[in-house]
Amino acid sequence: MTFVVALTLFVLAVFLGVELISKVPPTLHTPLMSGSNAISGITLVGALTSAGAGHSTLTTVLGFGAVTLATINVVGGFLVTHRMLGMFSRKR
Repeated sequence: MTFVVALTLFVLAVFLGVELISKVPPTLHTPLMSGSNAISGITLVGALTSAGAGHSTLTTVLGFGAVTLATINVVGGFLVTHRMLGMFSRKR
């Protein structure tokens, strides 16, 4: 029963995320990306906590994978945001 509830919640979250992102106009993407980088930073802290808890080997492996993916997401998001903001700066 718990798995069914978790799966339903996951499917609803994916659907809601796709619907929300598809409705955002292009002029708002840069500020929203900066906000999503902050959320990814919070995810990174949670992944570090999960990886370091030491409950089981599976938890540690999944936590390490989460740390890796969250780090890639944060760094990539900041690089893309920096590049997009560079498009608005004056040329020297």
